[in-house]
Amino acid sequence: MSGLLFGCDFSSAPSRRKPIVVARGAVDGVCVTLQGLDTFDTLDGWGGWLARTPVWTGGFDFPFGLPRELVVELGWPLQWPALMSYYAALTRGEIRTAFAAFCAARPAGGKFAHRATDGPAGSSPSMKWVNPPVAFMLHAGVPRLVAAGAHLPGLHAPAGAATRIALESYPGLLARELIGRRSYKADDRKRQTPERARARLDLLDALATGSRRLGLRLVLDAAQRRALLADAQGDLIDSVLCLLQTAWASGQPAWGLPAVIDPLEGWIVSA
Repeated sequence: MSGLLFGCDFSSAPSRRKPIVVARGAVDGVCVTLQGLDTFDTLDGWGGWLARTPVWTGGFDFPFGLPRELVVELGWPLQWPALMSYYAALTRGEIRTAFAAFCAARPAGGKFAHRATDGPAGSSPSMKWVNPPVAFMLHAGVPRLVAAGAHLPGLHAPAGAATRIALESYPGLLARELIGRRSYKADDRKRQTPERARARLDLLDALATGSRRLGLRLVLDAAQRRALLADAQGDLIDSVLCLLQTAWASGQPAWGLPAVIDPLEGWIVSA
């Protein structure tokens, strides 16, 4: 399917200081060329852009589903569309209360429920409401994908032709492959150290050399490289990592997803 290809670094509370970032790109053989970076400082501005853009394949850095164990325990709907409608109608305070009560009843070391994809991806549980608040990211992001008419493979297929494909991506998965567990970003200015700047440099060098696992390498111009290195919060690099994962998925049968995935939980591409 032709159309726009992009990766999205997401925030559940975007602002001018920390907007949602979209990295647009194109694939030619093993090369993924970064074509541009767009920012959105409101959720509605981002959602409106998704709905206005007629054909796209995007990788989004937020969870598309909740752990089945959690949903069953809470007695919430067991079909994804109904579950997402129910979840979207809750306030963030209600979500926090329900998830905190679930955790409080469980033993130390096993407070959170996990999705099957969390293990191979090394991702945070999608019910986590702090550090990072991915539960709120799901709450803010998924309803806007559905409203835009997106197809979420394995979870949700809209009526009619699927011209907007939404994939769950996770930049930490690709970053760890390339530079291990070194930290390359920090929102807190006091933690924006030379060591993290060096890690961003090494990460960009590794992306230019190419991921052996994905079989793709990143192509940047000098201005783009400077911008990614200078972004100590790492949002620009994260959007580009999501772009690489999306580019990989776009060349795979069934988007590179496992043959069987839990239709409540979803799966992170390339995990």
